Amino acid sequence: MSGAVMAVIGIAAIIAGGVWFQILAVFVTAVMVWECWTMIRGASPTSGMLLAAAVSSILSSQVFGGALNYQFLGLFLVVPILGAIILKRERITFFIFAFALQIAGYGLVHFRIEFGFTWLLWLVSIVVVTDIAGYFVGKSLGGPKFWPAVSPKKTWSGTIGGWVGAALVGVIFTMFTNAGWTIILLSIVISFAGQMGDIAESALKRRQGVKESSTLIPGHGGLFDRFDALLGASLFMLLIAVAFNAPGVAF
Repeated sequence: MSGAVMAVIGIAAIIAGGVWFQILAVFVTAVMVWECWTMIRGASPTSGMLLAAAVSSILSSQVFGGALNYQFLGLFLVVPILGAIILKRERITFFIFAFALQIAGYGLVHFRIEFGFTWLLWLVSIVVVTDIAGYFVGKSLGGPKFWPAVSPKKTWSGTIGGWVGAALVGVIFTMFTNAGWTIILLSIVISFAGQMGDIAESALKRRQGVKESSTLIPGHGGLFDRFDALLGASLFMLLIAVAFNAPGVAF
């Protein structure tokens, strides 16, 4: 039931776009920074909540009210630096994740504004299909582990199965959009970026000795557990957009 509720809220926000999607992106990003903090220093939840509130304020100032401004991305360093100052251990870990989470949230909003519903749907579809295909192929075929030291359940067969699923998403979008065939290759690369987002969060949880990022969602853990792959994909797409001087980059 909780999974269905999340899906409905997410789909509705993506379709609506504008302020609704921006609110969701800001909220999810702030919560994930809080979850990152509690995994590292669960004994100080108040500090984590204050940092999450700061993330919400800073990210809101960058995504509401029009065009996004890359020159102000340095503001996203404020919370990582404050957290690193407060922490006595894992300072670099928190700094990296807190900064990356904010950039990823910013990237999702940027993607929705600049490219519209269709291409955000493409991005989300790749992440979802990669996860589903990877799970069923990996469970069916098994085989060598992809990265056993970090994520012992993931196999090479599941990883490649996810790439194949992403490629099929790319094929479908070539049929219904004006995208060229290069979208298929880009879909596979995005799939891999999402898998690396998943791996990164798994590494953090293993390092901190926790099974889930939080217990906010019954049966699903925390928001970080649900959105880690999407964040990896978002980070990569933001890099692509910057590299090709988006907006206006054509697929």
